[in-house]
Amino acid sequence: MSTNTLLSGPTLPATSGTTKSVVILLHGYGADGNDLIGLAPHFARALPYTTFYSPNAPFPCEMSPFGRQWFSLAEYDPEFLRRAPETMSGALAAMAEGANKNASYIHDFIDHVMETHGITEDKIALIGFSQGTMMSLQAAPRREKQIAGVVGFSGALLGEAAFAAELKSRPPMVLIHGTADPVVPVEASRLATETLRANDIDVALHERPNLQHGIDEDGIMLAIKFLKTRLG
Repeated sequence: MSTNTLLSGPTLPATSGTTKSVVILLHGYGADGNDLIGLAPHFARALPYTTFYSPNAPFPCEMSPFGRQWFSLAEYDPEFLRRAPETMSGALAAMAEGANKNASYIHDFIDHVMETHGITEDKIALIGFSQGTMMSLQAAPRREKQIAGVVGFSGALLGEAAFAAELKSRPPMVLIHGTADPVVPVEASRLATETLRANDIDVALHERPNLQHGIDEDGIMLAIKFLKTRLG
């Protein structure tokens, strides 16, 4: 384990009383773990042997006095990306350094919950939203042993140019993105899907018509179906 301070945040224990798998929810920029733990009861009804963790990102948010961030977005301009989508790849590459630098927090937390519950990587899944999806896609394929899967809402794959060289495992993934997202344009998930498939990762992209930057009921149902398949 690295010298990073271990992440902490709200938890929902397995409703059965026995933990056989773990889902880690990674929140978006300017939020904290409380933002996503509210989704856990929806998943728990289908996954009674799963414990849910929603850790707070390690850093105070530069633009929100009460929120947290996984890395800086000070230079991010979604309006420009909508006007010039051809700049998407370069914009995401610029954020990749921060995600790469801080992915060790995610790795340490995964290792911690595996040790706590006596489970292996194939019983760990990540659910991310926005910047949390960026971190999920950064961390999961770079682990030596494959985790059960990744659900990514409204996010992006950063640093696609280096992805193939850094790839160590190929966890299956589901990406879910609103077509009217004003914060992270849906083109980001389309680009991520292309890169992941080009590297032989099993990924499904579901575009939610007219949905903005959020998670809707259909998206939750898609995630539940995927997690039930992967975690049993």
